[in-house]
Amino acid sequence: MAKKLLVAIPAYNEEEKIGEVIQNIPDKIEGISEIHTLVIDDGSTDNTAKIAAEHGAEVLKNYINLGYGASFKKAIHYAIENSYDLMVSIDGDAQFDPKDIPKLVKPIMEGKADLVTASRFINKDYYPDMPLSKFWGNKLMSILISKIVGKKFYDVSCGFRAYSQETLLSLNLYGKFTFSQETFIDMSFKGLKIMEIPIKVKYYPSRVSKISSNLFSYGIRALKIIVETYRDHKPFAFFSYISLFFFIISIVFGSILLHTYITIGSFHPNVWAGFVGGAFFFIAVVFFIVGISADINKRIRVNQEEILYLLKKNYLKNK
Repeated sequence: MAKKLLVAIPAYNEEEKIGEVIQNIPDKIEGISEIHTLVIDDGSTDNTAKIAAEHGAEVLKNYINLGYGASFKKAIHYAIENSYDLMVSIDGDAQFDPKDIPKLVKPIMEGKADLVTASRFINKDYYPDMPLSKFWGNKLMSILISKIVGKKFYDVSCGFRAYSQETLLSLNLYGKFTFSQETFIDMSFKGLKIMEIPIKVKYYPSRVSKISSNLFSYGIRALKIIVETYRDHKPFAFFSYISLFFFIISIVFGSILLHTYITIGSFHPNVWAGFVGGAFFFIAVVFFIVGISADINKRIRVNQEEILYLLKKNYLKNK
């Protein structure tokens, strides 16, 4: 059965390249009957929306800059509301070649994957010519996500991806700044299959990234999203690690007090260590209790997500 594909392009001030990207989207892909293009103009101050419309794209406009993640969520809602079977997200700066879209959708069409992402680092022959700071920043981010989800990934920050309808129905994202890493964690913990496909990327020396121009700021904001996502999916483990940290500190101060008593037969002059150790022990107990409570709340959240998934699926069936 032929399927409908939506190519979604979140864009912010991309008038220079947006037309080229839309033009190069394939007209035909085997097994796909309809290919439509959606541009989410994220509060651009240039002619991005106008050029996109002139090239035949549907345009949704954010009248202020809400962020890459917020625009992506709008694309997901559009895809579900209009009964698309697959969605591809691609940037509007022409770094990725739209002609590679068939490579990304093929594993989904064959039932081998739920989410397929372009990977810049899985094949050394495809390594992009990018600054070392960005190269190692991407590498470290991939190592972190791989450790969290328990599976090796090479590129978790690439925005060129294909999503099955099942993935679109299952995704519930909260980060407005970016969605790249959050998607990997959310989908991995929900048991959906993620596949990486090596893709070549063009880098333009004069281009300034709209998201990661300030690597420190990008790292902090992306890390915040990762921590929050991990906390939501693994609350007991998250708060237990914090509890263990404070418990170890309490043991250190308790050991000082105990050593003083053993060596001189009195708690003086290190009584202070007992108070400090006791305070840290109390904090450890509090975080442990919070972890238990959060784990109970997690069950409620999981049930709510399952209900939301079924409502979305039922919506598609009744359209």
